[in-house]
Amino acid sequence: MTSLTAVGRREAVRRTVPAGVRRALISAAWIVAGLGGVAAVWSTIVAAGVFPRALFPSVPDIVTAGRDLWDEGLLVGDLSSSLQRAAAGFVLGGATGLMIAVATATTTLGRNLLQPVLRVLSPIPTIGLIPLVILWFGLGETSKILVISVGVFVPVWINAHAGIVSTPREYLLAARCLGASRVHTLRRVILPEAAPDIIAGLRVGAAMAFVLIVVAEMTGTTAGLGYRISQAQLFSQADRLIVCLLILGVIGAVCDIVIAAASAPLTRWSIQER
Repeated sequence: MTSLTAVGRREAVRRTVPAGVRRALISAAWIVAGLGGVAAVWSTIVAAGVFPRALFPSVPDIVTAGRDLWDEGLLVGDLSSSLQRAAAGFVLGGATGLMIAVATATTTLGRNLLQPVLRVLSPIPTIGLIPLVILWFGLGETSKILVISVGVFVPVWINAHAGIVSTPREYLLAARCLGASRVHTLRRVILPEAAPDIIAGLRVGAAMAFVLIVVAEMTGTTAGLGYRISQAQLFSQADRLIVCLLILGVIGAVCDIVIAAASAPLTRWSIQER
């Protein structure tokens, strides 16, 4: 009788709560469970005393360090500076990567002249370019945004180029037979077909932006999560360092979710095809 009542309650909840909200709640529950598991493993290692407490702080110590950073008024300024730099680098690198991908995939000049050059340059680690960028542009905002945009450009260009060149030939022939111009074919056939690859490149690029922001902010600045991480490392404040890393992880995850949600209408057709 009790089980029947429980089943009835579950059915009532299923009818009253929308499917989207139900999926979000279930996803949130899994995230909380995962984070709880990580915290439990972390606490077990701390309790075992394998590492010095100063270098491997407990979960309460990390929470206290985060509260201290907030009370000192440092987190808001650091977050604002890092987000502005990451956003500027992401927009610049993403837009440039997409435009260059269109050129290398759809034009003879781009395919024969630009693509081989980019294939040689793209494997160069972006972090290795930082000293050169600082020499050319100094320690100001320009060098930081440029480093991030280069890191975003590479995955966006590679994914967008691969998506555009993989457009089925039948689609292009059909558009040509119907009298579509090159611009119309690009806008209505090629880019929609390549949208899943372009979105994948943008998501990787967003993750790269938050990786590079740490390196870019370690020199020539007094605000930003990268600067705060370098200061924490300098003064052996492992708890503050971990707080900044966790914040970067959360922001990166939120950005990825936002990009995926915003681009869902553009890629829904590919999900339906599968």
